[in-house]
Amino acid sequence: MPTPYYQRHIFFCLNQRENGEAACAQHDAIGAFDHCKQRVKALGLAGPGKVRVNKAGCLDRCAGGPVAVVYPEGTWYTYVDPSDIDEIVERHLQHGEPVPRLLLAPDIGR
Repeated sequence: MPTPYYQRHIFFCLNQRENGEAACAQHDAIGAFDHCKQRVKALGLAGPGKVRVNKAGCLDRCAGGPVAVVYPEGTWYTYVDPSDIDEIVERHLQHGEPVPRLLLAPDIGR
């Protein structure tokens, strides 16, 4: 199997709904995305063979929003503030350790 271009991807749902239904954008998901990008760069984790921070549309887990998912592990997170993002970056993206207190329950969907 070839070496992956990135070791890990983190995708942030940035979806916004105009009809008033729950959506991650209502929880400053773009702020969390921007913060994550800054932290990843500051720690020297960005780039080929390392980490990529990506925007995503609806990830269909709106009831747990805001949400982000780390691949290749497929680890789903919810978060509240920048300190939660820092913990995900430092523990999971940097050291490969999931953050149990921020895991999204497996049965949460839309």
